[in-house]
Amino acid sequence: MHYHIWTIGCQMNEADSQRVAAGLERLGYQPAPRAEEADIVILNTCVVRQQPEDKAVGRLNQLKRWKQERPEGILALMGCMVGVKDTARLQQRFPWVDLLLPPSDPSALWAALAARGDLDEAQTLIADAESRRLALGRTDTVLPASEEGQAVSAYIPVVLGCSHACTYCVIPYRRGAERSRPPEAILAEAIQLVAQGVKEITLLGQIVDRYGYDLLDFAGAQEPPLVTLLRRMHEIKGLQRLRFLTSHPNWMRDDLLRAVVELPKVCEHIEVPIQAGDDDILAQMRRGYTSDDYRQLVARIRELIPSVSIATDIIVGFPGETEAQFQRTYDLLEELRLDKAHIARYSARPLTVATRTLEDGLPYEEKERRRRVLDKLQSRIVQELNAPYLDQIVDVLVEGEKKGRWFGRTRTDRLVFFTAEGDWRGRMAQVRILWAGPWSLVGEPALSDCD
Repeated sequence: MHYHIWTIGCQMNEADSQRVAAGLERLGYQPAPRAEEADIVILNTCVVRQQPEDKAVGRLNQLKRWKQERPEGILALMGCMVGVKDTARLQQRFPWVDLLLPPSDPSALWAALAARGDLDEAQTLIADAESRRLALGRTDTVLPASEEGQAVSAYIPVVLGCSHACTYCVIPYRRGAERSRPPEAILAEAIQLVAQGVKEITLLGQIVDRYGYDLLDFAGAQEPPLVTLLRRMHEIKGLQRLRFLTSHPNWMRDDLLRAVVELPKVCEHIEVPIQAGDDDILAQMRRGYTSDDYRQLVARIRELIPSVSIATDIIVGFPGETEAQFQRTYDLLEELRLDKAHIARYSARPLTVATRTLEDGLPYEEKERRRRVLDKLQSRIVQELNAPYLDQIVDVLVEGEKKGRWFGRTRTDRLVFFTAEGDWRGRMAQVRILWAGPWSLVGEPALSDCD
């Protein structure tokens, strides 16, 4: 028996897919590289913009023939395309889909497998137990057996859903209201991941800084619950690096930034989106801050963490965005010289306030032009930021091999490639940088933890 999982979208989806794969392998299923070779096919989807949704629809239509030829197979649709309600519409649109699984909730899959006659008694008990653990915000094996010893970095969702409701964002309608997972469940998951060979863990949340404020465990706490969680995870033996994302300008406090400095395992990398550099656009987005607020936050981050790298998200072509407003975003990005910028065209999403109340009158071609302009600017900025790394030695946690070269990331999330004999996966290597581009660094090993 084989399974195939197709995943598109954010790190949260990657984490969800990994946990489903782990559960299936506990039931005796093996991974298949192609859907055509699988008995269970799961599409884990994203609808934050139109492009990933179109890709998911295209893949669903391709699998219609697979389902016709394999009626006994299971085709499941998972993730934000399903959302947390209103599944009847999807079932009518794609009647060949067997299961609709909300984000981070594959319980219907375990129930379906437990009800099938091809699972023995022990496997049925495993499927039932998986459903009960999910109801408690817990899981058991979080890394598929096929990836043990291979996965160096892993994600742990700590905050599910979002209640902030930016006017352009569909996430609250698809992933539901914000809810934090119990700290003990997160710690148990982290310990299990480290036991399976993982050396770096990234904590995930739509607004990760808000972790724990809805839990009784942290009632009356003197520091943000995320800081307390980072301190506890820092004590896990064998864990070498910790990261967290994504932050929000309104919720990033100094004590969180100080924790990055105080806890050696926490990497000096902050992801905190700006989305736009014009105050009127930010107000229409309901982001809750101004461009000057963000400018001051960046200065504060750099003051408290001098070696920090900062990443941001930007949306171009928001409804009504004028050329002058776009220029303010350009000017702010050029001024702040951030280490990474994820730049996306605005895409109208069903149910959102922006779609219901604002006219999306900017042509696609103009949105794409603005995206390319910012991308070119950011490419130049990062090229200049990376140039000083030439002939420097950086610490790299080696994640794997691609096209004959080993790759990994620095503490500040810079991607590094190098060529070396032997197995370097999972090793902490010191790499001398010989070439610095805008999106990656290339070098040669200087020293490693095994030399």
